[in-house]
Amino acid sequence: MQLLSLFATLALLSLGIAVFFWWQGALLVLPFTLLELLALGVAFRVYARHATDGEVVDLQADGLRVQREEAGVVTTDWFEPSQVRIGLPEKPSDLIAIRAGRRELRLGRHVRPEVRRVLGREIRKALGHGNVGAC
Repeated sequence: MQLLSLFATLALLSLGIAVFFWWQGALLVLPFTLLELLALGVAFRVYARHATDGEVVDLQADGLRVQREEAGVVTTDWFEPSQVRIGLPEKPSDLIAIRAGRRELRLGRHVRPEVRRVLGREIRKALGHGNVGAC
């Protein structure tokens, strides 16, 4: 809602200035302002689609739930805690690997690279694996 009100404020301000100059005889200001507002609207839309992207890791009694949201699409994966192995990132660009059997899930896209190893260790600790859960 805040993004929409910001866009509306910018649009009204730009249109007000464009209409003033249009009345003064600068006829091309209005079409270029409309083009600018179209580009700004597209940029805001792209931003809004990814503003809520994220990952939630939830350890429950019956399993490890990983819920990811990307561009409004929510996916949920369940893992049996006793079968889960956590792979820590080797390089800053690597993600945390959650493996159970043949299944593998990479997470940590929305976490700063220097924090990913810490997060992976915390997940291991919460699972009760310590270092045993390494993969």
